[in-house]
Amino acid sequence: MTVAEFEPLAFTRLPPAEMLERARDFYVELDRRRTTRHFSSEPVPRELVELAIRAAGTAPSGAHRQPWRFVAVDDPVLKAKMRAAAEAEEHENYHGRMPQEWLDALAPLGTDEHKAHITDAPWVIVVFKQLYEMCADGTRLKNYYVDESVGIATGLLIAAIHHMGLVTLTHTPSPMGFLATLLHRPLNERAYLLMPVGFPAAHAQVPALRRRRLEELLTFNLAVNPDGSPAP
Repeated sequence: MTVAEFEPLAFTRLPPAEMLERARDFYVELDRRRTTRHFSSEPVPRELVELAIRAAGTAPSGAHRQPWRFVAVDDPVLKAKMRAAAEAEEHENYHGRMPQEWLDALAPLGTDEHKAHITDAPWVIVVFKQLYEMCADGTRLKNYYVDESVGIATGLLIAAIHHMGLVTLTHTPSPMGFLATLLHRPLNERAYLLMPVGFPAAHAQVPALRRRRLEELLTFNLAVNPDGSPAP
């Protein structure tokens, strides 16, 4: 067994007022985040994509296996192939695979089988989950909590993209096996989701939806009441 090496935690304790200000500012910024399907073709520098992926790569993961891999595509021909394959799968979904209950749930969002965002956006990032790692000697190294780890990394990626002033969309054209084929990914990887990245189109719209209120999301198990008295 390899003995773990440790180093001091780089942590700076902030004054309570600054902590509260940061928390509020971060919430307000993310509350402005919306998913749109209307993208501009305006170019986005590669460095922004790289920095977003670096941010995603800071996520925690099971046994620190970091089982995420990202493929960033800006080639128009390859994006067109991805769109054609995705639309073929989505046509089957919207015309037979998906039960009516699912179609009814999607109806308020205005989604359909047409996926122009794949070719409109300057970049498409495909997130892959690595089921196991192939060692140099050909043996397999098991990865742990793969879906949870990749999900956390994807959340950070979404936040990073919004923070830098761009928009994205999480798209899961199920089944997604065609992505591994088109992007020549190894057998130990599975497509997790597809994310167009860019500026919103001038005519971009989003559904008029509301987020759940805090009291719908959070339950406190308090040791004391807000006034400091013991909780029952």
